[in-house]
Amino acid sequence: MSGRIPQTFIDELINRVDIVDVIDSRVQLKKSGSNYMACCPFHTEKTPSFTVSPDKQFYHCFGCGAHGTAIGFLMEYEHMDFIEAVEELAGMAGMEIPREVEKTHAKPEENLYEVMEKAAAFYKRQLRAHPQSDRAIAYLKKRGMSGEIAAEFGVGYAPPGWDNLIQDMGKTERELKQLMLAGLITEKGRNGPYDRFRDRIMIPITDRRGRVIAFGGRILGSENGAESGPKYLNSPETPIFHKGRELYGLHEVRKTLRHPKQLLVVEGYMDVLALAQFDIRYAVATLGTATTREHLDTLYRIVPRVVFCFDGDRAGREAAWRALENALPVMREGHEAAFLFLPEGEDPDSLVHKEGREAFEQRLDSAVPLSRFLLDQLASQTHLDSEDGRARMVELSRPLLNRIPDPVFRHMMFDSLARRVGMRTEKLEQLVDVTPETGHASVTGGRPAIRSTRAGRRPPIRLAITLLLQHPALAQELENIDFLRDLDLPGAGLLHELLETLQKNPNLTPAALLERWRDRPEAKHLNILIQSQLPGDEQALRKEFLDTILFLETGLKQQRWQLLQEKLSREGLDNDELNEWNQLLKDRSVQNDAKH
Repeated sequence: MSGRIPQTFIDELINRVDIVDVIDSRVQLKKSGSNYMACCPFHTEKTPSFTVSPDKQFYHCFGCGAHGTAIGFLMEYEHMDFIEAVEELAGMAGMEIPREVEKTHAKPEENLYEVMEKAAAFYKRQLRAHPQSDRAIAYLKKRGMSGEIAAEFGVGYAPPGWDNLIQDMGKTERELKQLMLAGLITEKGRNGPYDRFRDRIMIPITDRRGRVIAFGGRILGSENGAESGPKYLNSPETPIFHKGRELYGLHEVRKTLRHPKQLLVVEGYMDVLALAQFDIRYAVATLGTATTREHLDTLYRIVPRVVFCFDGDRAGREAAWRALENALPVMREGHEAAFLFLPEGEDPDSLVHKEGREAFEQRLDSAVPLSRFLLDQLASQTHLDSEDGRARMVELSRPLLNRIPDPVFRHMMFDSLARRVGMRTEKLEQLVDVTPETGHASVTGGRPAIRSTRAGRRPPIRLAITLLLQHPALAQELENIDFLRDLDLPGAGLLHELLETLQKNPNLTPAALLERWRDRPEAKHLNILIQSQLPGDEQALRKEFLDTILFLETGLKQQRWQLLQEKLSREGLDNDELNEWNQLLKDRSVQNDAKH
């Protein structure tokens, strides 16, 4: 089915589906006050910290931080993409999904998905039909790849020649621009643009929704074994492809395994294909970059254990160390990372062909845990048989332990370090005095905000947004919200947008409101604020909201009066400004009288 799902349908779907029913059919919930609780399905725990709020239609785990709406739950728990989750909920609610007609002038990136799909189909046709594809097929068979795996992963062939793809897909100036934007052609040649990929096995790289966003090409080389150009060539970064975010094979893992227990991170897509051939279907590959924080956040949303696979040489251990440094900020109770170092001269492809699946998976089971790898590497830089060496190891550990925000995991690391250097854990923690990097950001950013006395230490804009998220009907209490456009405070624009959205859509629930911000940068902050506990009954919270808005409006008037006052003393005011200054002065007098 083509076309975008209307936002109004998403709103209605969230309003009609009960998140308690959605989650309870998959995780056994127990009533606890006005909410429901369970042991979190996203990390291992003995004491329930996973809560579901029927009022907010929102779930949150106080242990691992997982949170979201019914759509978000299906995306996390069932590993569905957004469209699949909406279709699942629509089926439960007996609702038919309408589709909006695609606009003629689509965004450039929307056209690129279509271009990439057509290119993938072109390369697949060439593997079957091109006169020189026999070499490609022979290469794949030599690598032990079956036709089934090649078809499942969409393997294709870019034939020799400078303009095969251009002749098929670049007949107009507009099509050439699209191919250029997609990174499929380049114009560095003296004779104009030419195909980027030539005489290569073509591996389509897909995003988490299964859309082709890039390609990886493995060169075949000449018959005498010589190779022209890099052995592996990836697409350049484009509006739809950012290598620091994407993992090759992740879509196929989610499609094949409903609840994988671990993910194996390897260095190349040919390794992923080789492991899939041996029915090891939980391998993913980075795309010419080290494992990033975004990669790790994605991986740990799916599995509790991530195993990094590297060569056993010096370069492999250096790459493993970079992965470890990026992993430390996401390590917490329930997250496990381990490192598998391969024998010299082996990669996952060669090793699984040599040993078979069972022996390879035994290696995974005995992979080196992150804590041991970290401490072994630090120990290799010191001499633990001397006091100076042990002190140096403690000092080397300080910046690394400082990256771990989770107190449980950090304490366990201290415990392991204490045993290595012969100290008590408590004494070591006291000496090192680690302040973890949390990385949390607030809606109001880093600038100092006006603080209301009635709001305690909570900045007023943050307070207003929190109250609005939890009680959307409060938006209907306000008549004038335009002043927020002129308020020079971080978050004022977001507050205005939320109010405007709710006034135009008075039936939005908290969950439906959050869904409208799903793909926006502010989403993570809104998800945090909706979980805040605000004491007071309905009337008290209504008064606090109205008082906070009044406080903000008064603050804006004070800012404007101060500006005019400075101009008056400096150069004078025109008639309009003087009238405004007088009116603002009267307002200030009224407010001061009210205080006394």
